[in-house]
Amino acid sequence: MSQNFLIAPSVLSADFSRLGDEVEAIDRAGADWIHLDVMDGHFVPNISFGPPIIKALRPRTKKFFDCHLMIAPVDAYLPAFIDAGCDQLTVHVEAGPHLHRSLQTIKAAGRKAGVTLNPATPETAIEHVLDLVDTVLVMTVNPGFGGQAFISSMLEKIRRIKAMIGGRPIRIEVDGGIGANTAGDVAKAGATVLVAGAAVFKGGTFEAYRSNIEAIRGAATVVRSV
Repeated sequence: MSQNFLIAPSVLSADFSRLGDEVEAIDRAGADWIHLDVMDGHFVPNISFGPPIIKALRPRTKKFFDCHLMIAPVDAYLPAFIDAGCDQLTVHVEAGPHLHRSLQTIKAAGRKAGVTLNPATPETAIEHVLDLVDTVLVMTVNPGFGGQAFISSMLEKIRRIKAMIGGRPIRIEVDGGIGANTAGDVAKAGATVLVAGAAVFKGGTFEAYRSNIEAIRGAATVVRSV
């Protein structure tokens, strides 16, 4: 499947005191997707935001809302995130016993469905749901906090997932420790959607965001062209 690289800045690293302005800034700076990290303080050791914040942000951009649900249980909250305006909802393999049903619910609502795995979860856990998903998100850090170091052993997992996907029209997304220094490695392994938080929002200005996004995209694209 031939795909362009998509850069999905994670607003978890944005200035929360002016979150709407930050979303508009990364939109203008070249973001392809807006990555929304939802944390519940239970499934992961942090709390971020929920459907009301996402719904408030929705009018600030027309870009694709990529919602990463780090919550458990997840099924009961899917309708609220769908109503909030998420274009893709990604659920964790580890978040509940009914992954197939969760993905069916998302697809039945007309939204893109994603599935994600923590670093210690083997890729075989998603083998039987691949025909229901649009995106596989590979966590390259342990979820719960921004600014963590990239786990290099996840590169082999990305390669195995790419082989497992075969000819299916499924994107491979990576999240955690992604910046210009790691973009080339994950791109070479098979990732086409790069989530970056601190690496995008460092500098705190529109000009910095644009430069940061261009640097990440450039590092990935150089590998693809080799």
